[in-house]
Amino acid sequence: MKALFGTDGIRGEAGRFPLDPATVSAIGFSLASHLAGSGNTPKIVIGRDTRESGESIEQSLIQGAMQAGAKCLSAGVITTPGVSFLTRKLEASAGVVISASHNPYQDNGIKIFAPSGQKMDDSVERRIEADISSKNERAGASPSSGLVLPINITSPEEGLAPALRELEEKLHQDYLSFLTDEIGKDLNLTGLTIVIDCANGASSALAPILFSQLGANVIAINATPDGRNINRDCGSLHIDSLREKVVQERADLGVAFDGDADRSLFVDGDGNFVDGDATLWALATHLQAHGRLKDSVVVATVMSNIGLEIALRSARIQLVRTDVGDKYVLDELLRRGASLGGEQSGHIILPDLSLAGDGMITTLCLLRALRESHKTLAEMTSGFKRYPQVLLNVRVREKVPFTDLASVRTAITEVEELLSQQGRLLLRYSGTEPLARVMIEGEDQGQIEDYARRITGAIEREIGV
Repeated sequence: MKALFGTDGIRGEAGRFPLDPATVSAIGFSLASHLAGSGNTPKIVIGRDTRESGESIEQSLIQGAMQAGAKCLSAGVITTPGVSFLTRKLEASAGVVISASHNPYQDNGIKIFAPSGQKMDDSVERRIEADISSKNERAGASPSSGLVLPINITSPEEGLAPALRELEEKLHQDYLSFLTDEIGKDLNLTGLTIVIDCANGASSALAPILFSQLGANVIAINATPDGRNINRDCGSLHIDSLREKVVQERADLGVAFDGDADRSLFVDGDGNFVDGDATLWALATHLQAHGRLKDSVVVATVMSNIGLEIALRSARIQLVRTDVGDKYVLDELLRRGASLGGEQSGHIILPDLSLAGDGMITTLCLLRALRESHKTLAEMTSGFKRYPQVLLNVRVREKVPFTDLASVRTAITEVEELLSQQGRLLLRYSGTEPLARVMIEGEDQGQIEDYARRITGAIEREIGV
């Protein structure tokens, strides 16, 4: 059976394997069974975003988890980092988020958090996959037909105390209080006008309240979810409407969250886009100036622009790169004891505050930097120059290590010498297709296009289709 869990949990079309009701129940049963291995009654905190499929998937998961003896607390519609926080605060055995992040409403997903508030260890995910595969084989079922649990399950409302539903508001308030009283402590946003794009997602009922409570004049857009409009022409993947609103309202800045609000992207007062790389630059230089950037290190992924690396180098800050995925960024942050990391997509992690990427925490930290430095967002991000980039794909008949291909190896050496310290070459195979991917960043668009063609030509001659 194909692996269920990717770098960000399970994701797929709602209602189809592995997000059909029977399989979701089996996932809940498996998770709770493994958590119960310590002999204690597992306690699982569950939240979801605003997709129309979210509640039914949550109920299926609760059914399976309760069958295995778990106690489930539903936080209702809440952000992914909100569940991470509650898992840690309530000392739960695990937290589960029903969300497909920035995907369209037809999709959904399952993310699992450990008691620490970070993503659950891969070993637990592998055990759940093994359980699902085993049940599939015993039932003689194909993945598309779902799985059948061994005994009947009562409806969730019969098994859950009515008071659990009433806890939703309290759990939301606990999270908001954490953001305002701890992360936003002494942060006064009076006089600041902020446009907030909630992506019709999980931040819709939380973000406007948070920033208003801190004194900002908040203009919320895309904050009326209907189950199907999450991420639709809005949020972090669609910045244009936010840009227009910021300029129209003469706001100081704008922030766009994705569907589950674990990422945030920004627009400055002039309508210029500020991505995750620019956000890392602004936060890193501010923390460095105040002696709060541990070991002068920032952790990012291989997808961060070379411009970030060059800008940080000029500020005597080292950029450490990881594979793509916020879990890899967090692993490296914890290994090094570093204080700031993230992705170009807007996942920013400040492990001293949270072990999950949290778009609202990122926004609060950026606003604090603006207040403390008495600068605008445009001024804070000056000094960072995004370099041109070219990406070419070559269809290949086999995936031979590039170092084993003489002419490719020669082309790589030549291009890296030409780029020197003012550019970057990333060469890799696709994980899902027979493609070699050549990505080059540098100061001149025409030059890097020529460099990329040199390498793709060598690959085509050696192993091209």
